[in-house]
Parts: sequence; C-alpha cells; structure tokens
Amino acid sequence: MNQSPLAQDRSSSRRRQARCVAAGAVLTRLAVYSLALLLVACSRGTVEGAAASFGPSPHLPRPVQWRLPVVNIAPAVGWSQGATPTPAPGTVVSAFADGLAHPRWLYVLPNGDVLVAETNAPERPLRQALLGFKGWIMAQVMRRAGAGVPSADRISLLRDADGDGVAEIRSMFIEGQDSPFGMALVGDDLYIANSSALVRITYVTGDLRARAPATLVSPLPGGPLNHHWTKGLVAAPDGTTLYVSVGSNSNAAEHGIAYEDGRAAIWAFDRLGGTGRVFASGLRNPVGMAWRGPVLWCVVNERDELGPDLVPDYLTAVRDGGFYGWPYSYYGSHVDARVEPARPDLVATAIKPDYALGAHTASLGLVSAAGSRLGAGFSEEGMFIGQHGSWNRTPRSGYKVIFVPFASDRPSGAPVDVLVGFVNAAGEARGRPVGLAVDTRHGLLVADDVGNVIWRVTAAPPGSGGQRFPTSMPP
Repeated sequence: MNQSPLAQDRSSSRRRQARCVAAGAVLTRLAVYSLALLLVACSRGTVEGAAASFGPSPHLPRPVQWRLPVVNIAPAVGWSQGATPTPAPGTVVSAFADGLAHPRWLYVLPNGDVLVAETNAPERPLRQALLGFKGWIMAQVMRRAGAGVPSADRISLLRDADGDGVAEIRSMFIEGQDSPFGMALVGDDLYIANSSALVRITYVTGDLRARAPATLVSPLPGGPLNHHWTKGLVAAPDGTTLYVSVGSNSNAAEHGIAYEDGRAAIWAFDRLGGTGRVFASGLRNPVGMAWRGPVLWCVVNERDELGPDLVPDYLTAVRDGGFYGWPYSYYGSHVDARVEPARPDLVATAIKPDYALGAHTASLGLVSAAGSRLGAGFSEEGMFIGQHGSWNRTPRSGYKVIFVPFASDRPSGAPVDVLVGFVNAAGEARGRPVGLAVDTRHGLLVADDVGNVIWRVTAAPPGSGGQRFPTSMPP
C-alpha cells in the first residue's frame, strides 16, 4: 500500500535521524581511537625503563596518571603456515598441538597426558556497567588482541603416544565448565578451578574422558563483576591443601573496597573438608603458582594507569598471612594516592615482592624448571614465566617466555629469553604465551591463546646448534 506524503516525510526523517546517529557513533569511535593514539604518543616508555623494571631491586619512576588508559595493543593475526616462535640458543621449538580454541592453561598428568583448558572470560554484565565508556574502549582493545572470543568452557586431553613430541590423540575430557582454568591432581581426584567454583572429578590413569560430571568442593569469588576471572590452582606437596589464586575486581579499587571481599588473594582450602581461608592478600592479580621445596611462589599482575614503566609485575614467595600492598600501595610502601580512604596501617605491613618482571608484561604462566632439560643456561633451580604481553605500553613489553635464575633459593640475576618472536615486524601478534608446564619427557610446554597452539621447547639435538636469536633484555 502506498504511503501518504506525510508518512513518507516522517519515514524519510527517521532514516535521516538513524544515519545521523550512526555517523555520530562512528565519529565518537574515531575520536576515542584518536585520543588513545595521542595518549600513546605522549606517554612513551623506554627500553632502558623497561630493563630497569626487572630484578630484585627495580627502579620505580614517578607515577603518571591519565583519564583514559593508554592503548597500544598488538592486533592478533595468528601464525602463518610453518612459522614458529624463536627459541633460545641451543634449543628448538615445535608445535605439540594446534587448532585449539583459546588454550590458556596446562596440566601434565603422571602418565604424560596433557590437559589443556580451552577457555575465556565468562559473561560479566556488572563489569561492563561499572566501567561504562572506558569498558567499551577496553572491550574493543581486547577484541583486537584476540581475547574477545567466546569461552569453549572445556578441558581437552592430549596424548603423545609414540613420543615424537606431537600429540596425535585429542579427546574432549570434560565440557560444560564455567571458564575453567587451574587444574591439580591429588590421588584419584582431579580438581578444576572454574571462574566461580572449585570442583572435583574422579580420574583413572589413561582415561580419555571424565567418567562423571564434576561435583562442587567450594564456591569461589565470582559474580557478575568478576573483573579478573582466572583462578589458578596448585595442591600442597602433601596433598592436604589446595591453593587458589583470585584476582581483584578492579584496577585499583575504583569501584569501592566492598567489591573486593575475598579477592586479590590466594585462598587455602582443606582438600577433604572444602573449608577455605585467605592465605595471603594484597595481591592484585595472582595467577600462576608453583612450589620450590616447601615455599609457594606466584606471579602477580600489578596495577595500570600510573605510567609506561610503572608498576612492575612480579614473582614472589608467598607467606602465610602476608599482605602485599594492593590496593593501597605497590612494591612495599609506595602509596597509590588514587585509593581512598588511605590505609597507612596496612601499608606499614606491606611485603616487598622478591623479583620484578617488568611493567605491564602480563606475567601469567609460572612453572618450576625442575624436571626440564633445556640445556646450559636453564638450571633446574630457576623458574619459567609466560608473559602474555602489554596492551597499554609503548614500546610493548612482554610477549615472550622468560627464565628467571635462582641462587640460594632466591631469584637472582637478569631474566633470560626462552621463546620470543610472538610479535612480527609489523607489530602484530602472531601469538601470546600464557600457561606453562614441564612434560614427562623434560620439554617445556607453552599455551599460546592467540595462535591456538601449544608449543614445545626442548634442548637441541647434539651437533645441531638449535635455532638462535640475539640475546635481548626486555621489552
């Protein structure tokens, strides 16, 4: 039926309004990206500044604050056919498994099978509402970085039955989880740290698939905000206690301290009873944890928006009852003036971390080098760390796997690059390393959640020399 002239005018007006709204949205986006680029240009870090933010006594410059976060992500492009990261001198790298769905975390079973958590962030409606326009910017950035894919919510099992360094058997071990991450086997019980609950399933050696659904051990801090959703998990050496790392609900308590109840902490759970307590607190985003003898160590992502060379992520031993500063201070007693009300009483007790890992490197993966055999320069006394890479620093930092040497049971000396080349010459991310594990054949496994690959680093065969790259300090 034909419209009247008045109806046609109204329809035309609505179309013009819609075009104006769409054009306005495009201009707003352009303005946001222009401002982000301006902030990058005005707040450059330096190679020297990056190097100074590593080690037992990092240099901490004056804080620099901006109303919007600096954005300098490496856009995700993935690996071209046959391309690999570049391994350290005397080592080689190969793909243990590929074609995965955002592999984030690894766990090696006693029989050599490898569990991989194919996972990503859960739905977090309150986070988007609280962050508002800033959250919209961050969401666009994360999509460009390859982190915007939906979570597969499963754990897959990989088996290298013939010992050639490639997993020829792949099985969906358990599905229907809630953004699963950390895993730990104690006896016949396999524990999984989902984004909001610690669960358990029965495991029998050689199983390709879980025999029954998971059962609840204990809820974990989660909810509709759940800003740092990943939950790391390790069992005590005697198997009696499970330790779960829980990140903060904010960058620096900007939503109020009430949202941080039970967060920014490592929890200790009685394995059989399921009761839990805060083991250590003031850890903004602890993720990877590992044992060296009787001491629990963890890597922690520190706060943003204080400048390109501040605040360094860190590796530290974790003391029972220890407080590590967040949100009131960083690196011991350095007060964060943004946080109100101040807590000088807590700042006075803040423990200085053991070893800085560079500002904004997003150090996530951690594994003891015990059991690995990568050759000279990689003593079993040290630790390997997966640095996922910065999104808010120029020049970029992280995007590599490093080795931190130890002496007298403490981290000592400069870090050593193990695996680099995740960012190409055009500044694009071919991959981003996350979780690490040492397999039963002494190789180092690296989960790459942008490349959707698990890489395997081993000592080069005698006489081959391995692949080589110039030794480098961060970034």
